Amino acid sequence: MPRPTLPDKELIRNDRRDRTASVRLRRSLAESGDIDDPYPLLAAARRKGPVQTESPFGATSEGARSFHVLGYDEVVAVLRDNETFSSRLLSDLMGPMFANTIIAMDEPEHRVHRALVAPAFRPKLLAHWQASVIRQVVDDLIDSFATRGHADLVQEFTFAFPVRVIAHILGLPERDVRQFQNWADDLISIFADWYQGVAALGELRDYFLPRVEERRSEPRDDLISALVTSEVAGKRLDNDEIFSFVRLLLPAGIETTYRSLGNLIVALLSHPEQLETVRDNPELRTAAIEEGLRWETPFLLVVRQSTRDTSLAGVEIPRGQVVCAYVASANHDERRYDNPEAFDIRRTPTPHVAFGSGPHTCLGMHLSRLETRIALDAIVDRLPSLRLDPDRPHPRIRGNLAFRSPDAIPVCFD
Repeated sequence: MPRPTLPDKELIRNDRRDRTASVRLRRSLAESGDIDDPYPLLAAARRKGPVQTESPFGATSEGARSFHVLGYDEVVAVLRDNETFSSRLLSDLMGPMFANTIIAMDEPEHRVHRALVAPAFRPKLLAHWQASVIRQVVDDLIDSFATRGHADLVQEFTFAFPVRVIAHILGLPERDVRQFQNWADDLISIFADWYQGVAALGELRDYFLPRVEERRSEPRDDLISALVTSEVAGKRLDNDEIFSFVRLLLPAGIETTYRSLGNLIVALLSHPEQLETVRDNPELRTAAIEEGLRWETPFLLVVRQSTRDTSLAGVEIPRGQVVCAYVASANHDERRYDNPEAFDIRRTPTPHVAFGSGPHTCLGMHLSRLETRIALDAIVDRLPSLRLDPDRPHPRIRGNLAFRSPDAIPVCFD
């Protein structure tokens, strides 16, 4: 079987002078394997200091050197200082998925592109999607199993939910949603099957670019049209830039939301008294969502590269080094949170960094929170006496150094 055609050179071009660091880091991440519970290891590493030169997980390839930032204040310092800690490493580390996307840009390029795509998430559009898309998707999915009395909420709800929302707000016809979900699955799993992922990337590009041209001549009430018509200081996005943003929506807008929602559901089901509190007190549901994001952040770390010699918490970091900022560790920092390992929806509200901080704060965080709130409302209001299925294994939140979530959430309800 012939190999799929790789994306064009412009798509995978990277101007960094030294790619050795990203190659070594990619190898280290691959060697880390699955991690059932990273938090005891992160806590042990924090006790040694907020910045370490050894991985908390002991996964370091020969010759690889990196700095591991574990404390809340120190992680925030890295994320906010984009001049000292560059994001461009992601283009090499993640390949064609993130190449030329705003997540892998530095200033001033990042600022310009972010300003151009930000109107796509303005409050007026979010309100429109809430009424016309998100609630309908949630109800349709729950309708498919609500009369059965049992379900796997990952396979039948959380995994399908955000990809259908993204497909609808992009303005895709209903007949194409299933194909879009297949492309999304292949792209999200690109490192498990590289050539299938790259082939899906090419097919998705061929599918989208004609639709971008259609919206230029005839804008509609959808996200593609919002991107096409966005203009800042006389600049507009070209077709490749629009596709780069759509490509970023798949891992950022789909994977993160489905995993964080699954983590929250497991947390509540594992603490049935707090689930009952959320059911009886809707005003606490926002707090539950924020605590879920803090307690089990869907991704463990953010990667940066130092652009100059610097120091952090007394540790000298030379120029050109890989810097791993562990947002999951920051969200469990004992200096900031009392009893951080506990899931507690009545915890005193304290901001977390599940959506990052600084210039690269997640652009879609308001959409993700909105999706999660609508989904949580429907789950607790439409599935009476929701509980874990006693005849099935207890759900486990697990993953690698990239993402964490349950593979299955078997439940019963009346």
